[in-house]
Amino acid sequence: MAIDKNAIMEHIRGILIALGDDPEREGLKETPERVANMYEEIFEGMNYTNREIADMFCKTFELPDSENDDMVIVKDIEVFSHCEHHLALMYDMKVTVAYIPDGKVLGLSKIARIADMAAKRLQLQEKLGADIAEIISIASGSQDVAVYIEGKHSCMTARGIKNGSSYTRSTTLRGKFKTDTALQNRLFLQIK
Repeated sequence: MAIDKNAIMEHIRGILIALGDDPEREGLKETPERVANMYEEIFEGMNYTNREIADMFCKTFELPDSENDDMVIVKDIEVFSHCEHHLALMYDMKVTVAYIPDGKVLGLSKIARIADMAAKRLQLQEKLGADIAEIISIASGSQDVAVYIEGKHSCMTARGIKNGSSYTRSTTLRGKFKTDTALQNRLFLQIK
């Protein structure tokens, strides 16, 4: 799916009119094009399936001793996304990804790139965690994946209840992380 910038420009122009403003005034003349360019960038992840993202970022390295439960954890990956319910910004988001390698490890920067690309979609925080877990699993070959996300949602902080101090936290557990409480405890000790 390609992002249709012309349609975005047309609709942004319509929104400006619907808001009671003049899209031909100096400050707004180029706004539809600027918004279309921004949307193309911040929603880039919508152009790809989870499998395609995994294929883009699946640089792995052989692991000599794969008969253990050593965890790889990348913590505090900063991303932002947009809520699919209000198109509102989800911000101050930090993602922690953990997995148990199955004979190979992912390049560390690839983990951050996967989280970033998955966030560049209209999302729910819970769905973002599930998408990242699925992509990491495909790219690494490991079924044992955990994703922890915390962030603020402007649909709660800037509108509605306007509670600016609240954070949403979500956890996605796959494989051994879902069933092994000792492994979960090790993970959550690392997150804190």
